[in-house]
Amino acid sequence: MDMDMHFLSSIYNKKILQSGLWLVWMCGFFLIGVSFYGTQMLKMKKPSGSTIPTITIFTAPRPFVGSIGERQTLAVRSWLGLSEHINVVLFSQDPSVSSFATSIGSRISVETKIDFTFLGTPFFHSMVARSLSSSSDISVLIDPDTILMADLFSTLRYAHKLDQDWLLFASSRNASTFPFSLQSDDGMQKLQAFLVQEASCGEKMLIAWNNGDLPLHKGVLPPFLFGKGVHNHWLVTEALVSDFRLVINATLTVSSFYLSEPDQERSWELAGNSLLGRSYGSFSFDEPNYTNSFRLSTCGGNYLFTNTDHSAAYWQGYSRPLNLRNKCLFLSTQKELLDCVEAVKSSREGCFKREALSVTNGITLPMSMESLLAMQADQNKTILLGIAGSSYKDMLMSWVCRLRYLQIPNFLVCALDDEVYDFSVLQGVPVIKCATPPTNISFDDCHFGSECFQKVTKVKSRMVLQILELGYNVLLSDVDVYWFKNPLDYLTSFGPGVLVAQSDEYNVTGAINLPRRLNSGFYYAHSDSATIAALAKVVQHAAYSNLSEQPSFYDTLCGEGGSYRLGDGQCMDPETNLQVHFLNRDLFPNGAYRGLWEEEDTKKACEERGCFVLHNNWINGRKKKLERQSTASPAVHNTCKRKQEVREETTSHSRSVSRQMKDVMVRVVHAGGRVEMYHTRIRASELIRKYPDFCITTPQVFNCPQESVLTADDVLLPGQKYFLMRRTSVEKLKRRHSARGRARGIEEAGDVSFEESTSSAQELFVSTERRADSASKKSVKEKRPFVPPIQKPKLWKESDWEPSLDSIQELSP
Repeated sequence: MDMDMHFLSSIYNKKILQSGLWLVWMCGFFLIGVSFYGTQMLKMKKPSGSTIPTITIFTAPRPFVGSIGERQTLAVRSWLGLSEHINVVLFSQDPSVSSFATSIGSRISVETKIDFTFLGTPFFHSMVARSLSSSSDISVLIDPDTILMADLFSTLRYAHKLDQDWLLFASSRNASTFPFSLQSDDGMQKLQAFLVQEASCGEKMLIAWNNGDLPLHKGVLPPFLFGKGVHNHWLVTEALVSDFRLVINATLTVSSFYLSEPDQERSWELAGNSLLGRSYGSFSFDEPNYTNSFRLSTCGGNYLFTNTDHSAAYWQGYSRPLNLRNKCLFLSTQKELLDCVEAVKSSREGCFKREALSVTNGITLPMSMESLLAMQADQNKTILLGIAGSSYKDMLMSWVCRLRYLQIPNFLVCALDDEVYDFSVLQGVPVIKCATPPTNISFDDCHFGSECFQKVTKVKSRMVLQILELGYNVLLSDVDVYWFKNPLDYLTSFGPGVLVAQSDEYNVTGAINLPRRLNSGFYYAHSDSATIAALAKVVQHAAYSNLSEQPSFYDTLCGEGGSYRLGDGQCMDPETNLQVHFLNRDLFPNGAYRGLWEEEDTKKACEERGCFVLHNNWINGRKKKLERQSTASPAVHNTCKRKQEVREETTSHSRSVSRQMKDVMVRVVHAGGRVEMYHTRIRASELIRKYPDFCITTPQVFNCPQESVLTADDVLLPGQKYFLMRRTSVEKLKRRHSARGRARGIEEAGDVSFEESTSSAQELFVSTERRADSASKKSVKEKRPFVPPIQKPKLWKESDWEPSLDSIQELSP
C-alpha cells in the first residue's frame, strides 16, 4: 500500500512539474508577445545632442477685449512661462490680437493667412494644415483660454524621446471655483491634484503631435469651425481608428483648466459642426473608444504607460512591458506599480457628450439680406454678387477661393437652391436665398440657349435690381469668371450713370458693341436713378421674353439691332440717359477672345495682357467648362487650396473642393457618368423608391454581381462610390457570372445591355464626352484656334471668320 501511494505520489509530482513547466513556457511565450508589442509601440530614441524639444502652440483667440481678453491674456502668459523653448502662433484677423502680440514680444506671432468664415471664425482643418507645416519638434493645438501648468512641458519632453510618431491629447477641466485657497503654501499642489481627479467630458482639450512622417489620420478633415464643438473628439477618434500614430491620453499628466463663462454661441455654427460630425468619418457611426490609446501617468516619480485594452504597462526604467494579466508574476518590489496601474484603470478613460451630435437647429444664417449687405459691402457701398445652383457648386468654390486669395471680402452669394445654400453656410460663405428661383434646374443641361439657362439668368437681373434699390452698387460676376486681380477701382472710375459690361465679341478687330454682344454675366452698375430705371426696363423686358435676360439687356440699352450704339464701344439709352460702356477685351476677355483658354499657359498669357478676369464662356455645358478650366494650366485650376504663403509643405495637405467632395460625400454614379451626391449617409431604400427599376450596387458588381447588390436595409456611406444599374442589366450580369464560374474581370462584362450596349464599367459609367477626351489625350495635343459653339445671324458686316458648330440662336421677342 505504501509502495502504491509512493508510486502515485511520484506520478502526481511529475504531472505537477510538467504542468508547471508548460505554464512557465506559455507565460514566457505570452510575455515575449507582450514585450514585442510594447517595445514596438514604445521605442525610446537613442540619446542625442539635445533632449529639449522646440514647441509651438497654435490657437485662434477671440478679440482681446473685456473679460474674454483678460482670460486669454492669462492663458497665453501661462504657456510662455513654461519654457523659453515654447513659441505661440495666434490665428486671427482682428487688430486687437496683433496689438496684444506686439506687447508680449518676439515669441508670439499672428498669422492671418488661413481660412476663415466671413464672420472671422477660423476653420479647424486650415489650422491643422498650418500646424502640420511647422518646423518645431512638437505642435500643440489648444483653446485660447486654457491655462497650462508646468507638467505640460515635462510630459512633452518625455514624449519627445519616443522613437515613433505620436499624437497626444489631454482634456481640460472647468475650474471656475476651487474647493480650497490658492494662496496657501500647498495651493498649487492641491490645484494640480484637483485638475487630474477626473477627465472632463467637454470639448475643450489639448492636442499635440511630434513632427514625424506619418499623417494624423486617414482621409480629409471636414470643414469644422474651430471652437464650435465636435472637432477635437473627431480628430482623436480618427487617429485611433487610422492607427498611423501612437495615440497617448495624457489627461493624468497634463494639468490644464479654463474659467467658464456664459458663451454667446452662434447656433448655426454648432449645428454645422454637429452635421459634419454625424456625416463624416467613423466618428459618426461608432461611439468614441479611448481604450485603444495609451494612458500616460506618473508612478514613483517615473512615467507609466498603460493600455488596458492590451493589458500591458510600460514603466520608465524597465526594459520591457509588464503583463497585467499575470499579477502573480510581479515581484514584491513592483507592488507600487500595481497600485498605480489600478489607480489608472479606475479613472475615467475619456468621454464625449453624444448629444453634441444631436443638435437639431438648422444651419440657416439668422441674417436678412439687408443685414448681410451692410456687413459685406465696402466703404463705397459696393457688393460683388455671384449667383449659383448645385450644378455649379465646384465653380462657385473656385470663384470664392480666388476672391479670398485676392483679399476681396465684399462679396455675397445668392443660392438658387437649398443644396448650395447649406453648402455655402458650411464653407463660411456669406449667402442668401435668391427670391423666386426657378425649379427643376438641370444639373448638366443648363448651358447658354437652354430653357434652364433662360430661367436662371432672369433671376440675376432681378436680384441686382433689388440690391441697387437698397442703395448698394453691384458688380455682378458669373461664377465661371476667373479672377486675376481686383478690378473694382478700375470699374468705379467710370462714375455714376454708366453701366460697364463685358463684350462677347470674339473677333479681334472691329466694333465690340455689335448686336447681342453685351455679356450680362459680368457688369458693374451704380446705384443711381438712371441705372435703376434702366435695369427695371431690362427686368420687365425679360419677364415677357421666352429667351434669357442677355438679349433683353442689349435690346433695351442698345436698341434692337444696335440702334442706340455710340461708336464701336458704347451705347446710350435715350429714355434713361444711361450710358453703356463695353470693357476692353484685353483687360476683360471673354472665352472666345484670342483663344486664351487654348494657350499652353493660360494664366501667363492673360497676365501678359494685363487681364483682370477671364470669362469661361463661349462653350456649351458644365462639364466642358470644368474640363477647360482644369486642363488650361495648374495655376488657373485653383479650387480652395490652402494659402500658398503659409509654407510649401502645406500644399501636400491641400485638396480641391471636388477632391474633398469625393472623400466626404456619398457618390451614386449613373449610366453615362452623371454623379449624384449626398451630404450624409443615406439608406438604399430611399434610392430604390426614387429609382424603382434600378439596383444600387458597389463597384465590385462586374466581378461579384451576386454579392454587390445592396438591399433596402443597407446604408450608403460617405466617402464611398456606388453604381445605379438597371435590374435587367444586373440579372444578366448574374447569369453570365454563374455560367462562366468565377468573375474574370471588367472586360468580361461584354454585351451587358443597359440603355445601350455596354462592354465594361468604364463604358457604362464614363460619359461619351470623357471617353473621347481621354482618347484624344493619348495623342500629341496640338494647339488649335478657338471655335465658338454659337453662330449668330449675320445682321451686319463682319470679318471672314465664322463659327463652325451648330448654332443656338436667341432672337428678339
